[in-house]
Amino acid sequence: MKIGILTQPLHNNYGGLLQCYALQTMLQRMGHEAWVLQRIHRYEQDCWRSKAEIALKNVVKRLIGREVCKRISEEQKQTVGRHTHYFTEKYINPRTEPIYSTHRLKQMAYDLGIEAYVVGSDQVWRPMYSPCITNYFIDFDCRSQVKRIAYAASFGVDLWEYTHHDTECCAALVKHFDAVSVREASGVDLCKRYLGVKAQHVLDPTLLLDRADYERLVANEHETQRDGSLFCYILDKAANKQQVIESAAKATALQPFYTMPELEPTPANMARDIEACVFPAVTTWLRSFMDAKMVVTDSFHGCVFSIIFNKPFWVIGNAERGMARFKSLLSQFGLEERMISAQDIATTNWQKPIDWQRVNAQRDVLRAESLHFLLNCLTP
Repeated sequence: MKIGILTQPLHNNYGGLLQCYALQTMLQRMGHEAWVLQRIHRYEQDCWRSKAEIALKNVVKRLIGREVCKRISEEQKQTVGRHTHYFTEKYINPRTEPIYSTHRLKQMAYDLGIEAYVVGSDQVWRPMYSPCITNYFIDFDCRSQVKRIAYAASFGVDLWEYTHHDTECCAALVKHFDAVSVREASGVDLCKRYLGVKAQHVLDPTLLLDRADYERLVANEHETQRDGSLFCYILDKAANKQQVIESAAKATALQPFYTMPELEPTPANMARDIEACVFPAVTTWLRSFMDAKMVVTDSFHGCVFSIIFNKPFWVIGNAERGMARFKSLLSQFGLEERMISAQDIATTNWQKPIDWQRVNAQRDVLRAESLHFLLNCLTP
């Protein structure tokens, strides 16, 4: 079957890239021809919004620095993302050219002869990350014979962020889906309460592959051993998170190391030293988990890959990016106590082990259920 995958844009997000890779790989192993439909978000006329909403968004853009981002050239983007772009070029195939409009998305899907859509994973159903949210409910294809499936779609949070208009549109569109699954337990409730549809709770696609699958990627790229033993993967730096890292390092005598650009890739930093703004390779990031003796992270996929590689980890809840994701993942594996804050430093037993035999057994059960969902949905 020819499948079109609709997910978040493939940029410099390690978790986003690897969840797409994992989902496409799994679909291919099932015997399908899985295309990634590279929908690139742009505020456009064919994504319906009122004039008031458009005006408000423009104000928000300025407040969060969207105008600053415009000063980053395409050449600079290519430079800082050269390693992540390499991963996309080599490992995420087939994929379409970038698609900037609903009209082009429809045209591309029809030209390819897409027979089924898989929407997911990542926060595809969160409006702030998917401005043209109805595209992710397949508003562009009215063919009744086409299968529509949501796999591990995420709202990111446990509250409803849709406008009244989008709620009505998406609720109508999702009724045409053959099956719906979500990544968080809270998503099951949101689907029932606001979209009027029953959803199944499944694993993030990265958890469908084995540790050996990721180790092969690392071996393919001949990644060398990382310096350090305490892998600190922090998306949003803050003083309280640094306190957690320092406390963990002191208590365990482990050496912190990082796999992120040395400098945040802002226009000013790029002008000063663009090489320091380059994102390390995806396989360097994976190698970091392999070599770590412990992980401290504020990232959802930082938690996921700690579980995959069976590394003891501590997660600092990242409220700005959505706490529901962390709570749901940790509860699936009985690891709720691995979430901490700076206030917990004094009482945290940094050496407390994780029962990986129990966690891995639970993962096997959840993976079997998730794969069964996909297989059932895609059976002709």
